[in-house]
Amino acid sequence: MAEIKLSAEQRTEFGKGAARRIRRDDKIPAVLYGHGSDPIHVTLPGHDTMLALKTANALLAIDLGSDNHLAIPKQVQRDPLKGFIEHVDLLIVKSGEKVTVDVAITVVGEPEPGVLLVTENTTVSLEVEATHIPTDIEVPVAGLEVGSQVLASDLALPEGASLAVEDDLLILNLTHAPTAAEVDAELESAEADAGIEHDQPETTAEAAAEPESSEG
Repeated sequence: MAEIKLSAEQRTEFGKGAARRIRRDDKIPAVLYGHGSDPIHVTLPGHDTMLALKTANALLAIDLGSDNHLAIPKQVQRDPLKGFIEHVDLLIVKSGEKVTVDVAITVVGEPEPGVLLVTENTTVSLEVEATHIPTDIEVPVAGLEVGSQVLASDLALPEGASLAVEDDLLILNLTHAPTAAEVDAELESAEADAGIEHDQPETTAEAAAEPESSEG
């Protein structure tokens, strides 16, 4: 993974008021920590940081002028309503150092017809070199049949990476895809169990209400 360079400024103001002023200037408060050093409080450029963090496990080259650090994002706090970044925790890493990260699972191909593919885990935790974090792990499913499963131990990991989870962690499960009739039957059964009754169509209800005509 290529490094993404971000120019940072060290900050000395803290608290909610200071954070709001930083964000008004289109900057983001952040903290660098790790390797036994004291936390370094910085501000990052808002737009550039937002773009950089669209890449999962981005490797950031933080330029502090006379000081530079490699770091990966460990926690990104966002506004729950508007979604903008409020604060970022960055873990300082060294070239060749191994870190534990969650890497996305990408399904490639299509299983056999009539097979329902269930993703049990969308990511897998790996121990990898900080400067060689994969963007994703591809899992081919072409031709897989009902009853097939993909476990963590089945994943093709990049060189130097190892699992940070149990080998038998279930990633993908392939089951029988229900037919439309089966779906309708299951829905009707669930509605019946819940006591849900549907109104009769108006035409049927009206016909039932009309008295039979008599002749003669």
